[in-house]
Amino acid sequence: MAKAPADDAPPMKLLLLGPDGQVGWELRRALAPLGEVMAIGRRDGADLSRPAELGTLVRTLRPDIIVNAAAYTAVDRAESEPGLAHTVNAVSPGVLAREAAASGAWLVHYSTDYVFDGSGDQPRDETAATGPLSAYGRTKLEGEEQIRASGCQHLILRTSWVYAARGGNFAQTMLRLAAQRERLTVVDDQVGAPTGADLLADVAAHMLRRVAGAPGLSGTYHVCAAGHTSWCGYARHVIDWVRARGMPLRVAPGAVEAIPSSAYPVPARRPLNSRLDTGKLRRDFGLVMPPWQSGVERMLAETTVLPTHPTSEPA
Repeated sequence: MAKAPADDAPPMKLLLLGPDGQVGWELRRALAPLGEVMAIGRRDGADLSRPAELGTLVRTLRPDIIVNAAAYTAVDRAESEPGLAHTVNAVSPGVLAREAAASGAWLVHYSTDYVFDGSGDQPRDETAATGPLSAYGRTKLEGEEQIRASGCQHLILRTSWVYAARGGNFAQTMLRLAAQRERLTVVDDQVGAPTGADLLADVAAHMLRRVAGAPGLSGTYHVCAAGHTSWCGYARHVIDWVRARGMPLRVAPGAVEAIPSSAYPVPARRPLNSRLDTGKLRRDFGLVMPPWQSGVERMLAETTVLPTHPTSEPA
């Protein structure tokens, strides 16, 4: 088991998989104060589509903590590539978990609201019945189950609607379309909490500081921003925020129209209710999640080129 190091002990070794993804990139920063971070991506030999090699990698590096931020996340494509999604999301996490159990390392693994069926309108806690609607959700759930079955000390962090300042995201897509079109239609019957990759990384680092020598904290936790909105509400908030700061947009105020999921067919079914209850995280770790709006607005301030002085839009 990973223990808090003495003053003269060598730093803990952390193996970070998926370091170039949205969450992985933020984890490089957030984990750095904890010890030596070995960030190894697919091109460097940590390819989750080749699970047989992962065990050798872990045994060679002998990390105290394994943080898996890699996954097959192409939700719609998983419907036509279920085998690959299963290998990456279920088989490989199982390999990592068994290696962690054998060496006494902790495993941190990210999961998703897609393990639920999305029924009802109340937030789900960690004890709620699962019922994934898609191949992606089924493979992520099996990955969780393999980790639990391994007996390793673990933190499975379920989250929802992840975005990051680095790379593309829903907010930037909405702003691009709002600059091009007079009217937008956005799904309004799927509800969740937009959650920043920076928040997910920081929470994981806080949790890892606490779990050393505390095996009772091992388990599954819901981690997402506070509050909830629909995709349409999310889009309206983003557009209203930048418009109020002088960005010229073609879409008219009030011209972001709500539509049902049935009007926007995609291969994989999405859960309509992605609300997650984070009470266990607060009770066990004392962490309070900020409202989703604050993280989105911070991301917009970092990534959006706003006018130096607010200007009126042309009539």
